[in-house]
Amino acid sequence: METGFGIGRVRYLWSLRGIHIADCLGSWVDRPIRPISLRQLFFFGRTLTESRLLSSANYVRMELPTRIAHRLREMQRLPYVVVTNPHLSLVYELYYKSFENFRRIPVIRSVEENEQFCKVIGESLKEHLAVIPNLVMGVLECQDLVSADTMDKFVQAMLRARISRRVIAEQHLALTDTFNSPWHVAQPSAENEFVGEVLLKCNAKDVIERVGKFTQDICKSSAGADPLVPEIKIQGHVNATFPYVLSHLEYIIGELLRNSVQAVMSRYQTPNNPPPPIEVLVCEAPQQVVIRISDQGGGIPREITPFLWSFNKGPRSASRLENFRDVPTLAATMQEVRQFAAAEERPSGKMRDSSLSTLASRAPDLRLGMGLPMSRVYAEYWAGGLELHSLEGYGVDAFLQISKLGNQNEQLTSRASIDAV
Repeated sequence: METGFGIGRVRYLWSLRGIHIADCLGSWVDRPIRPISLRQLFFFGRTLTESRLLSSANYVRMELPTRIAHRLREMQRLPYVVVTNPHLSLVYELYYKSFENFRRIPVIRSVEENEQFCKVIGESLKEHLAVIPNLVMGVLECQDLVSADTMDKFVQAMLRARISRRVIAEQHLALTDTFNSPWHVAQPSAENEFVGEVLLKCNAKDVIERVGKFTQDICKSSAGADPLVPEIKIQGHVNATFPYVLSHLEYIIGELLRNSVQAVMSRYQTPNNPPPPIEVLVCEAPQQVVIRISDQGGGIPREITPFLWSFNKGPRSASRLENFRDVPTLAATMQEVRQFAAAEERPSGKMRDSSLSTLASRAPDLRLGMGLPMSRVYAEYWAGGLELHSLEGYGVDAFLQISKLGNQNEQLTSRASIDAV
């Protein structure tokens, strides 16, 4: 795969494929996207039989090209000068290749055919690690060509759709691994376990402690000799649990804690002025769990506040673009890091891993400017939310809302909003 495409190559590819793409995409874009909920994911996977595994395979087989087709159509509707950007044209080529691969796969009727299908999925996931950095670099380079609001909507739709595809793909790969494992039974006996990628009883306190320790260590390692690292205190309903995709929660919590730890460490650097703790409050209600992360890191500068949720606006966009040039591939969630190292050794091409991703483990000084907007996309994906309240000169309160019951469908971009972009 080439790392860039010139304008001439893009014109050639698009003219050559114009009629073919229109014919293929037309039929796939007309297919309805079938959203799912966390509850559907874990109820379907808990009683895992060969019939259910093949049903999962054929759902993914139809759903992936359908969802990719919508993204290709959306990219086609961008101004031509934007699509010819080498980074965005690379994203387009990756999507088109996956669309062509998945749409040609016939009905899966056996476990052996499913194994081959999983290899195709694994290769696609690996190739698409280049999507996020190229997407954001392309948008940053095109910020003078199209309105910032239009490009923000475009990026949010692309990232939300990327999450949706990886959720169903990784869930099927994990179910295949479970089905093939020697200890597999059709009905699991313990409730506090994974069903595919869904953790049935995700405990917020456990995630905060684990991710908090990692965040403290990585910030400490790059802060010189004997840095002052703030303590992370957890209070409230510490036993609250809910079904969730663990890697999504780890990513969001990691980004929020990273911001707080870095801000506090930057403000309190003298031994006679120890840093105040970062306070995390977990609140459980009948239908939701709210996690509040409070710091005394001085708050968000006033000139940055209007651009907190933007992928391409703000006074630091030039430095962000330079930082992205040092990140050729980027894993968006914590399980995307080492899974491919062992993929070739496994028939499904997938290894579930809860290790931190390249995005979560990046150096503190490698500021990409996408942690907050991307965290909000992840939070809203499962019908949750993320809000920040900053008191300049004092600190920040971040509020993460999580749907506790897991009965809300994934929040996909509707066709009306796709057509409006």
